[in-house]
Amino acid sequence: MSTRRLARPAVAVASIAAVAVVAACGPSKALYAPTPEMLSVEAPDSFLVEVETSEGTFTVKMRRHWSPAGVDRVWHLMDHDFYAGARIYRVVNGFVAQWGYSGDPLLDSIWRANPIPDEPTVGSNVRGVVSFARAGPETRSTQLFVNLVDNVRLDALSSGGVEGYPPIGEIETGLEVIDGFYSAYAERMPGSVQDSIRTLGNDYLRRAFPQLDSIVGTRVTGYWR
Repeated sequence: MSTRRLARPAVAVASIAAVAVVAACGPSKALYAPTPEMLSVEAPDSFLVEVETSEGTFTVKMRRHWSPAGVDRVWHLMDHDFYAGARIYRVVNGFVAQWGYSGDPLLDSIWRANPIPDEPTVGSNVRGVVSFARAGPETRSTQLFVNLVDNVRLDALSSGGVEGYPPIGEIETGLEVIDGFYSAYAERMPGSVQDSIRTLGNDYLRRAFPQLDSIVGTRVTGYWR
């Protein structure tokens, strides 16, 4: 697949003041009509994202050499605020905190139809590392999780014939915010909860699991080439 570099200055670290949190208006309209050019944009070698949530703010440093396809995808999603309004719907103490559905079934269906290729696991799923969730070959699209503990078994865990969960980045600051995400629903969520989220979005989650934490918005604050 061909790639195109973004027309941004090559700097050691640059503040991107023009990229503001747009939680009030939600995800960018550009996300509803992804073009081949948009899907092939290449991310910087690494970049910082500030994630504002209902529990507080944390910062993630994405590392492209760990997972080029994964980081290219998350650069596009977070730069366009795909996750504004997303619920952190799966929080399992001693394991992971997971999110990835925008809350809009139409938007989620568009991106689920555009998965990224599988890649080898380069980094390790230790505490504070962010990875894509998946459910078989070439099913990584928008679902992310943060490891709440060292889950190194995920580095080589086979699921659907694919081995490992390749990390894409790590929490730089605010890991205590993630530790504080509401987790009391973990034991009583039905196995079909993801089907319901895909079909009904945040309307379902507000009714069934009203205390879930959510993402207010994401903001790229710096990058390295």
